[in-house]
Amino acid sequence: MKRNEILKKLRRELRLGHHLLGVATGTGMTASYAEQGGADFTLILNSGRFRQMGRSSLAGFLPFANSNQLVFDFAIREIIPLIHKIPVIFGLNGTDPTMNIPQFIQTIKQSGFSGVNNYPSVGLIDGAFREALEAEGNRYDLEVEAIRAAHQADLFTVAFVFNADQVRKMAQAGADVICIHLGLTSGGLLGAQKVLSLEAAIQETKTMLERIPKNRKNVFKMVYGGPVKTLVDIRYLYNHVPELDGYIGGSTFERLPSEEVIVHQTRDFKKSEITSDGSLLAQMLDGIEKHYDYVEFVKKYVEANYSEPIQLAELAQVAHLSPSYLSTLFKEKVGYSFTEYLIRFRLNKAVEWMQQEPKRSLKEIALGINYQDYAQFNKVFKRYMGISPKEYRKQIT
Repeated sequence: MKRNEILKKLRRELRLGHHLLGVATGTGMTASYAEQGGADFTLILNSGRFRQMGRSSLAGFLPFANSNQLVFDFAIREIIPLIHKIPVIFGLNGTDPTMNIPQFIQTIKQSGFSGVNNYPSVGLIDGAFREALEAEGNRYDLEVEAIRAAHQADLFTVAFVFNADQVRKMAQAGADVICIHLGLTSGGLLGAQKVLSLEAAIQETKTMLERIPKNRKNVFKMVYGGPVKTLVDIRYLYNHVPELDGYIGGSTFERLPSEEVIVHQTRDFKKSEITSDGSLLAQMLDGIEKHYDYVEFVKKYVEANYSEPIQLAELAQVAHLSPSYLSTLFKEKVGYSFTEYLIRFRLNKAVEWMQQEPKRSLKEIALGINYQDYAQFNKVFKRYMGISPKEYRKQIT
């Protein structure tokens, strides 16, 4: 996809009132699903590949592999043949002393990539190690020159920046996207432990955006990583920094969802009992009227499937009843509606887990009772219990 076409597409998204979204990945599967989900572009980064190996994103900064060769090899096999509707951006190690970067950029372009991003970046390195790297000539300015060379080659460019001075340099080099990198994404089993708070991120973002030169005010402004890992986080940032155009996520889309789902699913399967002919499923297949009354069927179904979406209309269909009749029958026998019963059952299960599994996170508990949005779980819990889940846990510990 040509740079001019990409720019037009992104500006059209903004005119429609949509925020831009980039997904950083290390696998064709994630890239494919991101494309289906409506991502505006995908970044192919070495850290994404290491995430697929169960390693931290920091592995992308260690001498485990040649970064540029690693990205090129798997992207050519897995990404380029698969992704056709959105731009594929190459994560370029611009400080690699073994490569002629301008020549390699031409190779990147000829191989079907739409753009370049400066990753891994020395901008994420500090202290004595950073000083030693710069003393040997491995400076961030090399990344700036790589972005400049990619821009001159008419490639779409996404620049990760870590301070106000780098914002100015990358903007002057022609970067199409200035992405403020807030550090490694927090959360989950492999996340960085020390990250900026959202408030600090907001202040830093505002300060850095002010350094964009006046003649480049039309550059796309995005953020990546740090404390921003959920929909609530990014909405909070958008509300406080309205000049932001979008968000780029790596672990947010590739690591955290997999951790949560796989851990939860594995625990459930480990705890599950062997299905026998007397199981709920067998009874449903055989006809529930042969085994017990309809209300009892609904209760048993909720008990067995509370972690999944449950619709009374679907249960009515299985029981060969009208939804309204089953709803009335349930309320007459139980004393309140099916919806009320389902909420109470799930909250009681959450309370049970809090008491029995104190190390289990509240977010994981919320997911376990089918609350994908923690804010909604918090709201419902507080309405029924009088206090928030966090306050409740404090009381019982």
